[in-house]
Amino acid sequence: MATISELIQKLETFAPFSYQESYDNSGLIVGNYGQKITSAIITLDTTEEIVDEAIENGANLIISHHPIIFRGLKTLTGKNYVERTIIKAIKNNIAILAVHTNLDNILEGVNSEICKKLNLKNCKILLPKGEILKKLVTFVPEKSAEQVKNEIFKAGAGNIGNYDSCSFNTVGNGTFRANEKANPYVGEINKIHTEQEVRIETIFPAHKERQIINSLLKSHPYEEVAYDIYKLENKLTTVGSGMIGELENSMKELDFLKVIKKEFEVGAIKHTKLFGKKIKKVALCGGAGSFLLKNAMREKADIFISGDFSYHQFFDAENKITIADIGHYESEQYTKQLLLNFIKKNFTTFDSQISKINTNPIQYF
Repeated sequence: MATISELIQKLETFAPFSYQESYDNSGLIVGNYGQKITSAIITLDTTEEIVDEAIENGANLIISHHPIIFRGLKTLTGKNYVERTIIKAIKNNIAILAVHTNLDNILEGVNSEICKKLNLKNCKILLPKGEILKKLVTFVPEKSAEQVKNEIFKAGAGNIGNYDSCSFNTVGNGTFRANEKANPYVGEINKIHTEQEVRIETIFPAHKERQIINSLLKSHPYEEVAYDIYKLENKLTTVGSGMIGELENSMKELDFLKVIKKEFEVGAIKHTKLFGKKIKKVALCGGAGSFLLKNAMREKADIFISGDFSYHQFFDAENKITIADIGHYESEQYTKQLLLNFIKKNFTTFDSQISKINTNPIQYF
């Protein structure tokens, strides 16, 4: 029977929790990592009703897109739905796990699902994320360089876009002197030794640092391994906010809005004034994506689809782009199926199912 810790470890290979935004609270919110999973309920939001559903179905894990706790709780008295939900979950030994902006920010995540529903082509991240890459520099005796490189590549280093095994190598001379306590691979005790070495430089995602360094240390022949790690500001084009793609054939604004309304079962779409122009380039972001409007305009998108636009933000379109606010819940509803597919593919020891409860707090008349 799988544990929550094992589930989280597997999720790290799909939507690393280090990819979440700084304000977010993805991860295990209630429960303990060693808890064995009997059954899981997948939902967009965690509410009292969802906990009741878990109890009724004998589930001891709720996997939610939105974290029920965003900020610290100073009391736990049941004065609001958050506290009541947490109390009920704890009393019934039900764990709560949130997979939020880390799922939003991956290439095959929430926004990718929206692109698929709209049949968009040539899709890419709208705002690539920075400061999640690091560089490894190490020094290896020449005859061992290929073996060490292959091992750190296997561990996840050296990937740039559609290329793998990427590195830069220079040959030079390394010097060292071993003392009486050393057991040198080359050289003699108390004598300065010069060895021809290869300086290997390669990049890696920060969340893979431990496994890459472990592979380096295991494969390197030296007793003491010299290496440096640098933080990079480079953008990672496969991780970030929103996506942009193109329709196979351009459509009139109103016709495309009708497609969106039907596909996402939207009660009403809030949108900017229509001018009868053609829609070809489509930018989008599941959830609250209004912060990406300028990015969508910079990419010359014809329309930007998201949720939670305020009144004044509609003015910011300046008649240059169509804004379609389809609602927060509606734009993220496919998150549940995305998580279910991942779990079904990777775990057979516990049952998982999508909640039958619609947690959308917004209704349309």
